[in-house]
Formats: sequence, structure tokens, C-alpha cells
Amino acid sequence: MLKVGVTGGIGSGKSTIAEVFMQLGIPVYPSDIRAKELMSEDFELRRAIVDLFGNEAYASENLNRAFIASKVFSDQTLLLKLNELVHPAVKKDFDLWCSDQNAAYVLKEAAILIETGAYKAMDRMILVTAPSELKIQRVQNRDAVTRDEVFARMNRQWSDERKEEFADFVINNDNHTMVLEQVLDIHKRLMKEFR
Repeated sequence: MLKVGVTGGIGSGKSTIAEVFMQLGIPVYPSDIRAKELMSEDFELRRAIVDLFGNEAYASENLNRAFIASKVFSDQTLLLKLNELVHPAVKKDFDLWCSDQNAAYVLKEAAILIETGAYKAMDRMILVTAPSELKIQRVQNRDAVTRDEVFARMNRQWSDERKEEFADFVINNDNHTMVLEQVLDIHKRLMKEFR
């Protein structure tokens, strides 16, 4: 079974692309969603997060996302430390999930798969790209945030150009190019590779 990473900058539409692969019967592991769930469910991870941020990290058993976000977005060192706690837990969870799958390949969808080095555990990488203006519009519509807030998030991520060096496949999700054709082409190539 091949392990294929799907990544892209904020607003690129990687979740939408992952859904298209799911329609083709390909299992998709949503790393960013699972990371949030593990921060609430995994006892060891919870304890480590409390050690790092204090008891305010959790409010009535749930992760205090607003508190954590306010801390990590103003302190890059704290963000790195949080990632050092969360990423090994996600990797372990992904490996367990993979052992339950029966498919030619699986997808691991994650926003910062390349930046964290997690791409090294993947057999292939798919990068989803979109023009910056379109990304900004998508995130503003989805998250009801200002243009400056989206820009600040984008600036914390690597550019598409930098990520392309690590990609085996690039999907252009610009609202003009047919996404389905691109996905089907990649699917066909991955299925061929599996055989």
C-alpha cells in the first residue's frame, strides 16, 4: 500500500481534492482534524500540553483553542514545541489507521506536511495550488476573517513554489482548470504504480 501525502497552503482547497479521492474509494486520513481530536482524547498528549501551557490549555475537558492560538501565534518557539508534541502523536495514529486500511494507496491530508518533514514518510506527494487572491477569498468566506489575518496565516506557511520541489504531482485548483481530470490522472498513475 502506497502512502500519499496531500498538502497545500491555506485556502488551496486540499480538503476538497481529498474528498474527490474519497469518491474514488481511496481512504483519506485528515491529519489536521485528527490532531485536534488527539489533543483532547490522548491522555499523554493532554498532559504534555498542560505542562507546556498550564491548566488554561483546557476548559472543561476541551482544548481551549483560543488560548492556545493566542500563545503560539505570538511566540514561534511555543508553536514549535507544540508541534513537537502533536506530530509524533499524529504519526502514531496515522500508522495505526493505515494498518486497518485495505487499498492500493491511502492519502494523508495535512497543511504543513512538507514544513514538518512528515513528507519523508510518504511514498508520493500531491501539492494542491491556487492563486493567492483566490486563497484569500476562500479563507475569508470560510473563516469570516479579515484579509490581513489571512495574509498573516499565509506568511507563516511555505510558498507553493517552495513546496513544488517536494511534490510528485501538482493539482491546480484555480476554479478554471478541471480538477476532476487532474485527480483521475493521478489516481490512474498511482494505481498503475501499485501493480
